[in-house]
Amino acid sequence: MAALFTFGGAALAQENPEPKFEKEGDLIKGTFYYQDGSVRQTGTYKEGKLHGEWIAYDNEGKKQSIATYTEGNKTGKWFFWTSDKLTEVDYDNNQIAGVNTWKSDGTLAEN
Repeated sequence: MAALFTFGGAALAQENPEPKFEKEGDLIKGTFYYQDGSVRQTGTYKEGKLHGEWIAYDNEGKKQSIATYTEGNKTGKWFFWTSDKLTEVDYDNNQIAGVNTWKSDGTLAEN
């Protein structure tokens, strides 16, 4: 599941608009775009490492995923949305600790 969620400039094709970077305190906020200029993903870096919340959007602006990093390590709850389900992946010490998936009717899907 985590493989679906890629971050950083390497994941973007060269024809996409240049990413935008802004300083926010001790963090650098990165915003990456689709070719049409809509936002593809946003998140922050600390000392060159992914740090804090990252959000990815589809080309219609709907959230596809939310992830959290701590100094480059995957941490906390990550969420992945598709048309028919929501998947929650829990990370502990950069490792998957648990996965839950809910169907669109709100019931827990079997994993």
